[in-house]
Amino acid sequence: MGHLATLISDLALLLVVAGVTTLLCKKINQPLVIGYILAGFLIGPVVSFIPTIGDAENINLWAEIGVIFLMFSLGLEFSLHKLVTVGTTGIVSALLQIGGMMVLGYGAGIAMGWSVMDSIFLGGMLSMSSTMITIKAIEDLGLKEKNFTKLAIGTLVIEDIVAIFLMVVLSTISVSQGVGGMELAATIMKLMMYLVVWLLLGIYLIPSFLQKTQNLMSDETLLVSSLGICFGMVWMADAIGFSSALGAFMAGSIMAGTIHGERIEHLVNPCKNLFGAVFFVSVGLMVVPSMLVEYLVPIVILTLVTIIGKLVLLVAGMMIAGEDLQTSMYGAMSQTQIGEFSFIIATLGISLGVTSNFLYPVIVAVSVVTTFTTPFFIKSSDGICRFLKKAVPVKWQNLIERYRAAKNEVRDDGKDPDWKLFLKGYGSTFLIYGIMLLGIGEIGRLMIWPALTDMFPDSAIGALITCLVCYIVMAPLLPPMMIFRKKYFTALWLKSFANHLPLTLLIILRTAVTIFLAVRPVYMMFHVPRWILFIIAAPLVWVISRSDWMVGRYLEMEARFLSNFNEKKLQEMRKDDNAKTSEWLDEQLQVAEYICTADHAAAGLELKDLHWGKMWQVNVIKIIRGKKHINIPEGYEQVQAGDRLYLLGTAKALENFNLLNEQRNLLLEGERDNVSLHEFISNQDNLQEEQQLFSYAVTVKKGSRLAGCSIRDSGIKSDWKAYLVGIQRGMMPMMNLNANFILNTDDLLWVLGSQKMGEQLVKKELL
Repeated sequence: MGHLATLISDLALLLVVAGVTTLLCKKINQPLVIGYILAGFLIGPVVSFIPTIGDAENINLWAEIGVIFLMFSLGLEFSLHKLVTVGTTGIVSALLQIGGMMVLGYGAGIAMGWSVMDSIFLGGMLSMSSTMITIKAIEDLGLKEKNFTKLAIGTLVIEDIVAIFLMVVLSTISVSQGVGGMELAATIMKLMMYLVVWLLLGIYLIPSFLQKTQNLMSDETLLVSSLGICFGMVWMADAIGFSSALGAFMAGSIMAGTIHGERIEHLVNPCKNLFGAVFFVSVGLMVVPSMLVEYLVPIVILTLVTIIGKLVLLVAGMMIAGEDLQTSMYGAMSQTQIGEFSFIIATLGISLGVTSNFLYPVIVAVSVVTTFTTPFFIKSSDGICRFLKKAVPVKWQNLIERYRAAKNEVRDDGKDPDWKLFLKGYGSTFLIYGIMLLGIGEIGRLMIWPALTDMFPDSAIGALITCLVCYIVMAPLLPPMMIFRKKYFTALWLKSFANHLPLTLLIILRTAVTIFLAVRPVYMMFHVPRWILFIIAAPLVWVISRSDWMVGRYLEMEARFLSNFNEKKLQEMRKDDNAKTSEWLDEQLQVAEYICTADHAAAGLELKDLHWGKMWQVNVIKIIRGKKHINIPEGYEQVQAGDRLYLLGTAKALENFNLLNEQRNLLLEGERDNVSLHEFISNQDNLQEEQQLFSYAVTVKKGSRLAGCSIRDSGIKSDWKAYLVGIQRGMMPMMNLNANFILNTDDLLWVLGSQKMGEQLVKKELL
């Protein structure tokens, strides 16, 4: 009981003193973190009139748990969707500020005669602003609704992400005791690989687990399950060789995108407050007044470097991105401090044994001073702006204003926007799936293979099983790496013959990389010559990537991933009274009218021979031939002179079809502009009911023949005489579905057909 009694007495002392000091800070309107640091100082070995902590090791262990909870909570406040809203300004200002402060911090440390490692870690500490202190200062001053607030928060989001990478980089530098270019690059590549694999698997598995068990999830079970996932990812990060903070942050960011994110954050908040308090108190325990007096000059220098450096760099970054002086000044003034992440980096340096003892209390002192000054700097932003406008020559001000106007002006630079959109999709697909294929091979080589080698005396058996496991997991990822028939690819191919060569080269590049990644596990484990593997793998990869069954499996995985990834966003949209279930149909699908004459290329051909649906993602939903209305025509229907055809597709798909039509003279474009599908269905009052098209919503019930069936084999087109417009899975709407897409129980199918078709569906109890 002696050990337990010491822990309890230490916690009692810590929490009582921290309670008093935080109440004092609340009374004088200062951040609570200062109260925690003060409490740590008071119960440390320096102050004799207050009892001292008995077992510092226990408190340090609790402090490490505190870091995990802080990072987990930070991840819960951050979601991947936030990256989209950050914008260029936040990215530019954050990266410029971090890079600049790293250089300034390192330079200041070297100039004061500190060691290289102390100076490198100092740069990392000074580069991190405090999210907690910034938001509190903005709220206390009543400036939360100002324009600069979103800008400041966006910058802090990027800083938090970069900080995760920075901790890994600093750990690598610490182990090697120097900055090795190749080793550092390898570590960053390894980190990116594991981050992508973690994120994709986490988003694929964790929300699905929470969905399946949500009826069983009380507050207690949700808290326990969430913390289990958090500490599980912490253990995985440590096993791989990364910091526990990285695993906790990743777990939080994955859960932030689920519909349970806010509830988890609410449940975890008391744990974060408790263990976070212990962490900040442990920071104060390391404050030694004699050391602060000894290093008073460095503290003053670093305080000035922090305030002036961050102010100049952030203002410059925001103005480079196109913001005005006043907004930039407010945004910069709110971030002229260092805080919790700096303490975490300082703790990392101590745990690795690479930083000097004086660095921790020095950085705490700088943090306390800059925390106190932040509100005063925010209040003085207007005055500093007025001073600068008087001090800066008018010529310079005009130059800055012209740059800002030019930066914010939307210009037609003569470049084809389709190239930008195509390369964006091409690059993201290449990067994500390429890293996934690489990561699967590396996990097999570094984790599965060694484990199997211990189990089987013959190492070849372990290597063979590892390869089989890797290829089973890799196979569904080959179709998205090898299939290029996307809407912007199609548009570029049709627009100009000059686009054919670069597009073909991009196809060859991605195909070659795919084959290389596919043969890598066999090469690494069996050392078969690469040229032999390429000859064998090329046709196999091509066949697998075009297998209907494999494409179906991939599409099913992609649908679940997209549904999980957008779960929270879609739920928020559903809460909006104006967000109707069919809104995605109305907005994204259009109907175009065409006429066929005897001299058009489509005349006399059957619809299935035109391949418009498969190749160009447009489908004929209606043909008017004289007084006859053919709704959802079959593939064998022949296009005849005088036919009026109605084609359904997205705006981009119809635009691509127009390019094809101009090149091949397929049809005559109608006189009417494209209309939305909803508008087309609504404007049929002048037609008889048997001539009209109707939209129906069919739910795939449990035990239905449709469940587990592909669209091709579902009979929707052949048996129902209907066209599948799209499906709604959970809250996720999906269109332009591949014929190999697998339908699941509870899917909501949106189909187009005649009134007669609707009556048949009612008889079959599908409606």
